This record gives sequence, structure tokens and C-alpha cells, in this order.
Amino acid sequence: MARVLHKEQSEIHVDYVNAPNQLARGSPSKNHTGRKLYRLVGVSFGLLCILQIALNISLRLTLCETAAEKTNKQQQQQQKTHQTHHRWVYFRPSFYYISSIKKSWQDSRDDCLRRGADLVIINSREEQVESDNVMNCWIGLTLRETKGEWKWVDGTPLTKSYWGSGEPNDYEGKTEDCVEIKFHDEENSWNDIPCGDQNFWICEKTVAL
Repeated sequence: MARVLHKEQSEIHVDYVNAPNQLARGSPSKNHTGRKLYRLVGVSFGLLCILQIALNISLRLTLCETAAEKTNKQQQQQQKTHQTHHRWVYFRPSFYYISSIKKSWQDSRDDCLRRGADLVIINSREEQVESDNVMNCWIGLTLRETKGEWKWVDGTPLTKSYWGSGEPNDYEGKTEDCVEIKFHDEENSWNDIPCGDQNFWICEKTVAL
């Protein structure tokens, strides 16, 4: 009897000792849930980091583009200011230079060419009206290259003209192969005169902005 009881007590003791070990290991389902939670937190943190990096890059690109646009506008304004300071005036998409001295038509054109321009070509009513603010100035229209056909200095034929009344006329039998703006404040203000006459002149320079 004593041995049997001892064996039963021993078995009970073993069961009692092993019970806390099972509790200590915990439930497999709870451990699996914990790992999922840690993984979710890690992924979320990673996505936040990527989003922050993308936002920083986007902001830097925007700032760079804004700075570049500002620099470009400043350069354009400086160019306009520089041109105007040297007697250049801006009007739609060209710069115009009006001389303060008189020269022949050819000498006037040579001066324009040295400035990277040419004698003005008037190819719109707006440009003609604007040019009417000055008088006795050479424009880039001539018969010198092709007798009998008026052409602009770039080689294009005359299609729209603004001749004054009775012009062109080779007045008093003179050879009048060059053109000036003569009649102030009149839309039809062109006059043909000898190319060797002394006149003011208008240069035109087209600038791509």
C-alpha cells in the first residue's frame, strides 16, 4: 500500500510541477497575433519614411523651379533695361533703336548691322502706327537691289504699304530708291527719297523671349 501511494503522490507532483511550464510558454495563437502587430507597425513606419522622402524631394524640385523662373525673369528684365538704356525701345516682340544723328541710307543700315539688327521692317499696321511717332527716319525698304520692285532688307517683297499721297514719285526726276517715314502722326507716312540723303534711322532687333 505504501508503494502505491508513493507512486500516486509522485505522479501528482510531476503534473503539478509541469503545469506552470505550460502557462509560461503561453498560447500559440497569442504569440502569432503579436508578431502580426509588430510587422504591421514596421510596415507602416516604413511607408511613412518613404512618404516623407518623396515629399522632401517634391518640395526641393518646386523650390528649384521657382528659383529658376525668378532668375529667368530677372535676366529678361535686365536685358530690357540694358537695351532701353542704350536708346533701345521694346515693342511687341522687337527692340527698336532710333538714332540721334543723320546718315545716308546705307550708312544707317551698316550702323544697325553693327548693333546686331537691321533697318526696321514694317509688316503690320500696329508697327506702322507706332513708327508714326517719329519722322524723317530711314526704314528698311529700297529699290536698290532690284530695280522696279520694292523690297525689304531681308529680301521679302513689299505686300502692304503706307505711302503718303502721291508717293512714290521720283520727285523732280531724282532717283529716289530708299524710303523714309516723313509725315508725322499720319498712318500713310512713307516717302521715297535719294539714298544718299542724310536722315535719322530706325533699327529693329527681334529677340526671342
